[in-house]
Amino acid sequence: MDILKKVKDTISKYSMLSEGDRVLIGLSGGPDSVCLAAILDKLKADFNITLHAVYIDHRLRPGETADEKAFCRDLCEGMGIDFLSEAVDVKGHAGEKGMSIQEAARELRYRLLEDIAWKLNAARIALGHHADDRVETFLINLLRGSGRKGLTGIPPVRRLGARVQGQGSGGSISVIRPLIEIERTEIEEFLADDSSLVTRHLSLPFVVDSSNLKKDYFRNWLRLTFLLEMKKRNPSLVQGLCRTMDILREEDEYLETVVTKTLMRLISRKDAVMIELFLSPLETLEKALLRRVLRRAVGATEGLRGMAFIHVESVIDLIKKGRPGDRLYLPKGIRAIRDYSVLRITSATPVMITEYKIQPPSEIVIKESGDVIRASFGERGGHHDGRKSAAFNADILRFPLKIRARADGDFFYPSGFGKKKKLQDFFVDEKVPRDERDRVPVVVSGNDIIWIAGHRADERFTPGPETGLFLIMNYEGQADR
Repeated sequence: MDILKKVKDTISKYSMLSEGDRVLIGLSGGPDSVCLAAILDKLKADFNITLHAVYIDHRLRPGETADEKAFCRDLCEGMGIDFLSEAVDVKGHAGEKGMSIQEAARELRYRLLEDIAWKLNAARIALGHHADDRVETFLINLLRGSGRKGLTGIPPVRRLGARVQGQGSGGSISVIRPLIEIERTEIEEFLADDSSLVTRHLSLPFVVDSSNLKKDYFRNWLRLTFLLEMKKRNPSLVQGLCRTMDILREEDEYLETVVTKTLMRLISRKDAVMIELFLSPLETLEKALLRRVLRRAVGATEGLRGMAFIHVESVIDLIKKGRPGDRLYLPKGIRAIRDYSVLRITSATPVMITEYKIQPPSEIVIKESGDVIRASFGERGGHHDGRKSAAFNADILRFPLKIRARADGDFFYPSGFGKKKKLQDFFVDEKVPRDERDRVPVVVSGNDIIWIAGHRADERFTPGPETGLFLIMNYEGQADR
């Protein structure tokens, strides 16, 4: 079948274009993106679309990018396609975010493409991924142990989030891949036959990215060695695996609908770095559905996207087997916490309170945590549990008192314990989670701890029969309100 007809059928099959669309092409100068630009140029009258193209310099191959950019500019001038170029600092971003070069490049590239599309009022971003790319992605994900979703390969269409533009208009953008059902050999044949694509800069109708020839990257090794041998043994390999991915994608789309409906009744709270899910009915879900729900929840929370498949499996164990207060410490500062009624997954930086002075009678609001401590003098102590309220012998205290976080070497004499104890050991025995210890208010008189607010008073400062003036302190945590 003619490649133009195949691409036109693919565009119609997946509803990639609408009448009058403005389309931004990601143009690298390589065979795939050149083929994409040439075919869209030939089909633009059929769909009544306007074309723009952008070359993105990743600053990874400074010796090659100038020629590539010139090639792309000439190519677009020959076709009458509006051309622009941009650059991104991949190495800097990778170092800042702790990503691989490939991950950083992909993230910055998609972010920039979306930003440019909004500026151009383009509804579509067209990329040159083809059937062989789908197969490579399928095999990479298969070897990584991905689930069904990872085995669906590269989607033909991906809708990006809606955004309100500066002028007040809104809308959404879709990433489209018109070549997704075209094999690499068909692209090469098309480029070899279309002499109009040869520019005055190069004798070939495309440029070659030297990094694509290096077998250091796993994807390149897979393409240049393994797949070449497999295709010799099975010339229909790409077609067969693409059919498998199509089936998996259709089933995945159905399951994602179920996940959406399930997740709507599970979310308790959510922000950029935290999502909280009701344990009931979360803990009763079948594992297959629970895994998908967690992956969707994590994927929709920007600060949690460092979680991998193995971490989701650990969270499932926490849900199914954990007890209230149990938690997991995962990479990139992510914590999964099982409370009595909710599961909280968060990457928020643990709170550490600063130092405050308190001179009774007064009230201190600890701004870092939102907790409140009140102090007042009295003549009688009354009954106090030592946790939320405590009474002290004011006659032996040094004012003003200080409220601070724990410090190295801290110790006190826990009431009812009878001897000195390191604060670190006390927190361990009390099962205070590591990421919450710096938010616990430690009340100090001079250099002596008198109260671990919310936990235990110090026995040395307990009022006795001869106490003349009592200090009454009350603690109210943010969760108490």
